[in-house]
Amino acid sequence: MSDGEQSDLFAGEEPAPPARERSAPAATGRRPATQPLAARMRPRTLSEMVGQEHILRPGGLLPRLVASNRFGSLIFYGPPGSGKTSLAEAIARDTGSRFVRINAVMSNVAELRDVLAAARRRPEAATILFIDELHRFNKSQQDLLLPDVEEGSVRLIGATTHNPGFYVNPTLLSRSHLFRLDPLTSAHVVAVLKRALADPERGLGGRGCTAADKVLLDLANLCDGDLRRALNALEVIVLSLPGKTAVTAAELEIFARERRIRYDANEDEHYDTISAFIKSCRGGDPDAALYWLAKMLAGDEDPRFIARRLVILASEDIGLADPQALPLAVAAHHAVDFIGLPEAELTLAHATLYIATAAKSNSASQALAAAKAALAEQPVQAVPIHLRDTGGQASKRMGHGKDYLYSHEFPEAISGQEYLTKPLTLYTPKTTGAEAAIAERLARWKKLKAERQRQGRQKP
Repeated sequence: MSDGEQSDLFAGEEPAPPARERSAPAATGRRPATQPLAARMRPRTLSEMVGQEHILRPGGLLPRLVASNRFGSLIFYGPPGSGKTSLAEAIARDTGSRFVRINAVMSNVAELRDVLAAARRRPEAATILFIDELHRFNKSQQDLLLPDVEEGSVRLIGATTHNPGFYVNPTLLSRSHLFRLDPLTSAHVVAVLKRALADPERGLGGRGCTAADKVLLDLANLCDGDLRRALNALEVIVLSLPGKTAVTAAELEIFARERRIRYDANEDEHYDTISAFIKSCRGGDPDAALYWLAKMLAGDEDPRFIARRLVILASEDIGLADPQALPLAVAAHHAVDFIGLPEAELTLAHATLYIATAAKSNSASQALAAAKAALAEQPVQAVPIHLRDTGGQASKRMGHGKDYLYSHEFPEAISGQEYLTKPLTLYTPKTTGAEAAIAERLARWKKLKAERQRQGRQKP
């Protein structure tokens, strides 16, 4: 469930009027019992927030901005259930601001214009406009916010699970303080679960149910740092049990069976996980590489995408250090196509382990980059006359191919002839794996070439 799917009633409010007309809530009062447990247990003030010590520590930037009530626009970026909405609500309460909440998925330009116009009519209310899933607003919708943000008619708090650098307009991002929220630790989640079990007003204390620390820790681990998910799971379990019953591991089994790995294909999690996979293979860590592979497979990643990345890795990071890596990776790609999942998981694991444990060399990518740089930064060299094609009478009359020395007529096929008008050194072999032999061979050829040039490149 996304942040936007939770009810946004505040403590002590009457039934909610339309979001654009709502006022800031009081910091006390009872939340309606019909709300989900996750909504009822939301922190009422900044001091009740759990986790996120890197931004909420005493004396930190965000607490100082809220204490002085002099903050501008804020953007909270983090995974589901990390506290983005709770943080926005707590800031509104601590500053006594009018809080208007909209969800970018369900909102439109007309509603946004109405919200902004109402805020301009009530400057004394110090309106905080909270936009959940800000990344869902397109460029024109985000641009619509800019005049009121700059004038201070509203103070924007945006929440997003997506990298703001990719989804938030640079002009809006530059006018906002960006705060990254991390997944809550299991210890933080357990602390809130305990509080929810004991709290008779907002939590489940009236049911009299208990749970051992180990059970709560297992539930927290199943929910991957998503506090909202953990609270909602606890509520379902407790409400399914008779009063004054202990929650045991047996009640968690259904959640364990239905556990889903958080993996948003084609979005942040997709790019972050494949990045970790590639860097683990490159860094020679087969255990980490297999872990990220398993996560991608559990998240229903396209196996052909993984196979393509392995083919790229074989040339980019292994290259001539292990010439067998590329044919093996290509074979794995073909196998994935004609075998399919789930059996192809074994093929991907096989190729991943080979790539991760192979000797590494990026000499091919470095040499290609050097060649491209030489083309871009220096005059383009003409093909030497002795290397030009000799086909056709015109080519022969112009002397194409004249003085070309056929390499196989010389020992080790080294004639001493140059193949560039102005010789360049673009490829520098590494001294790892099979490429070490190439380095030795090239060094020997270099001496042999110089010797042949001194001898006038005469055929033996």
